[in-house]
Amino acid sequence: MLKNLASVAGMTLVSRVTGFARDVALGAILGAGALADAFYIAFRLPNHFRAIFGEGAFNSAFVPSYSRVLETQGHDNARRFGGQILSLLLISQLVLLAFAWLFTRELILLLAPGLSEKPEQMAAAITMTRITFPYLAFITLVTLVSGVLNAHGRFAAAAFAPVLLNLVILACLALAFLFPDAGIAASVGIAVAGALELALVIGVARRAGVMTKPAWPKWSADLKQFFKALGPAVIGSAGVQIAMFADTIIASFLPEGGMSSIYYADRIYQLPIGVIAIAAGTVLLPEMSRRIAGGDEAGARWAQNRTMALTLMLTAPFFIAFLLIPDLIMRGIFMRGAFTPEAAQAAAHVLAAYGVGIFAMMLIRSAVASFQARGDTRTPMLISLAAVAFNIGLKLALYAPLGAPGLALATAVGAWVNFLLLIWFARRAGLMQFESLLGKVTGASAMACMVLAGVAIFGRAPAAELASGFGIWTEEMQLLLLGLVGALAYGLALVAGLRILGVGLRQLRSAAKPLPPV
Repeated sequence: MLKNLASVAGMTLVSRVTGFARDVALGAILGAGALADAFYIAFRLPNHFRAIFGEGAFNSAFVPSYSRVLETQGHDNARRFGGQILSLLLISQLVLLAFAWLFTRELILLLAPGLSEKPEQMAAAITMTRITFPYLAFITLVTLVSGVLNAHGRFAAAAFAPVLLNLVILACLALAFLFPDAGIAASVGIAVAGALELALVIGVARRAGVMTKPAWPKWSADLKQFFKALGPAVIGSAGVQIAMFADTIIASFLPEGGMSSIYYADRIYQLPIGVIAIAAGTVLLPEMSRRIAGGDEAGARWAQNRTMALTLMLTAPFFIAFLLIPDLIMRGIFMRGAFTPEAAQAAAHVLAAYGVGIFAMMLIRSAVASFQARGDTRTPMLISLAAVAFNIGLKLALYAPLGAPGLALATAVGAWVNFLLLIWFARRAGLMQFESLLGKVTGASAMACMVLAGVAIFGRAPAAELASGFGIWTEEMQLLLLGLVGALAYGLALVAGLRILGVGLRQLRSAAKPLPPV
């Protein structure tokens, strides 16, 4: 499991690094003005629906169902089951795409009503959304094929696929002179990248001999159980996306640049979530599903505790950085070209607000696996809806006095509500049990955080002085120096803390008795 986690995290890290390059290029070319706001609306709309119908809901229902069929009925039945789901998914996405193309303006007015008073932005958003929306159909099919690969213990290709999105957008931005504007160029890149991602995972699945073919659905017990899990999962994922829709709706009323500030801060905030949390959840869910299907409850609990422990100790440095040096992060990464110091400072306030919820957001995927691995998507759905209701209420209360940072703070607090409710209900139902390893790693991480906070506070001035001779690269060098010293200090303090508390690295690498390969 740890090898798979490292594989997914490594590929996801490549994705995030290339994603940074993409966002730096977008920031330098689009800046944080009207064209950028229109593009980010066009980019977010298909991604909202992807999270509902794709990796959010679909994965949580499909992976445990497919894993159960594979474990109990063998390859042929699993392939047949996957083919039936593939047919249904393809039909649903074609219908949704047609609807989005026909009613693009109404869709944008529903989700970004503030654009009704900005006709030029509205026209640009309509054009770009029609270009980007096919990405949803491609990436939803990618999710199914990736789920099949994951269930067979193959994680690398699916984790690498998002790299193509970043590379293709960069290529299209380099050729922006061939398009009406850079926003159109980036939008074309999104649609093309979706097709390439689908081609990649299909090719890998075929070579592995696990690719499913479309099959006419037959109402079987397996299909019935899948839809029984999918319904609550869709509602639950929709609940999370409703909160994000609320961000888009409210941000459309903010002054020019508000939407862009949220986007740029979100890209930094999503780095650890993508590299660590999603990688952990991607590996943990099929691992727990297989162990529970095989009657190994103790092994499933150990896998969950170890995953949460690793997630905690890897998340802590981001928590300190987001709270203590958000301005330096935004200046060092984005401040060039059309991205001004004022835009960097505005995005920094949003990033600090997001940082309040980073631990909760990182651990939600591991916590929700307690339910999803057992085929229960209803409980996480209800918890998600309760958290979303609280989240939206807080957004409405905070956006007027705090602006964009108020929306981010509400997201952070809502994540904590969601995570704590998941923990409470899982422990109450006997589905989660904390082991001593998790507590010791938490303590060691807290000790290391205090050391890292000292570096961030007292090391900033020396880093600035050392970087002052690098001319236009001063901000980047200051961030790099402080980051390298901080990483070294945190790593040494963490190892020392683990040793003091009696945790060896071998314990973090050790696994429960493995299941036989499928």
